[in-house]
Amino acid sequence: MVYRMIFNQTAYFGRGAIKEIPGVAKSHGFTKAFIVTDPVLLETGTAKKVTDVLDEAGMPYEVFSNVKPNPPVECIQDGVAKFAASGADFLIGLGGGSPQDTCKGIGIITANPEFSDVLSLEGVADTKNPSVPIFGVPTTAGTASETTINYVVTDTANKRKFVAVDPHDIPIVAFVDPDLTDSMPRGLKVATGLDALTHAIEGYITPGAWSLSDCLSMQTIRMIAKNLAKSADGDIPAGEQMAYASYITGMAYSNVGLGLVHGMAHPLGGRLGVAHGVANGILLAPVMEYNKDFTGEKYRDIADAFGVEDAYTGDLDKVREEAVQAVHQLTVDLKNPTTISEVGATEADLDALANDAFHDVCTPGNPRQATQEDILAIYKSLM
Repeated sequence: MVYRMIFNQTAYFGRGAIKEIPGVAKSHGFTKAFIVTDPVLLETGTAKKVTDVLDEAGMPYEVFSNVKPNPPVECIQDGVAKFAASGADFLIGLGGGSPQDTCKGIGIITANPEFSDVLSLEGVADTKNPSVPIFGVPTTAGTASETTINYVVTDTANKRKFVAVDPHDIPIVAFVDPDLTDSMPRGLKVATGLDALTHAIEGYITPGAWSLSDCLSMQTIRMIAKNLAKSADGDIPAGEQMAYASYITGMAYSNVGLGLVHGMAHPLGGRLGVAHGVANGILLAPVMEYNKDFTGEKYRDIADAFGVEDAYTGDLDKVREEAVQAVHQLTVDLKNPTTISEVGATEADLDALANDAFHDVCTPGNPRQATQEDILAIYKSLM
């Protein structure tokens, strides 16, 4: 078996990491930045923390903020046109998953204009050229877009989200600065933290996992189990650990894949507009329950990370259930929804959701091969 692992060329971690951006840009010979962000980050002053650094260094930039949650095709196409007119020679993806995914789409299509419809990027895109160089600057601790080869786009015409998987889109440099994630509101900390936990658990149990990815995924599970609730309650050191945990698990799942939680979460976002991390939080424990007999001994490690005392000595079936219940209890404690009816799903939506989930690019990475009927039954159980 041959394993491929793709990481950023370089990454900077720690408070004040964004101060490295101008020097790194100049070392690459870049002269003007095109910053892709969203209106909220402009309004809250988070984006200004980065533009102030560029201003102080005398580096020109242009800001593109026409980014919407679950980024639609049209936003990416608008960004491609704006980038072409800007005279910029590198991109800064500043934000959570939506700005960074939009940024990747802009960079890829600019370098590969034959994919300008955006829709043809779905799945493993056969692009020929690396993206316009991207600096990934996260402001949330969840998606890890700054270190992944994936991005998610919404096909608004058909009310569906799809995943593009492309090594050409990985940012060449990441700047993980907890000063940018401290100010997230509680709900966003919960949602993005549950997204990161889902990445870690799915990346740990997917059949594509191996020794190196397991090290990264398992370390992340331990970090999140210890820090997510405290971070949501405003603990600054815990929030810093969550920023790093998100990146660490991104290195793993980007290379080995995800599973049915993401496969089922994407339709909730595409059809109903449910925030991705919220959807993952609803689905994670139920899908873990569905998968538990197909995961070998790995739930022992997950149970241990959550403090289950008999994780390595108890009956395997019992420990697997304890791992599921620990994740479920965390979701409840964080006050994330636990049913899809809470986020607007109705019985009339279920068949379409199940069809979309069955065909999602993440679903084949599940340790238990799910039928469309299985998926429909899980959705129904969560009404």
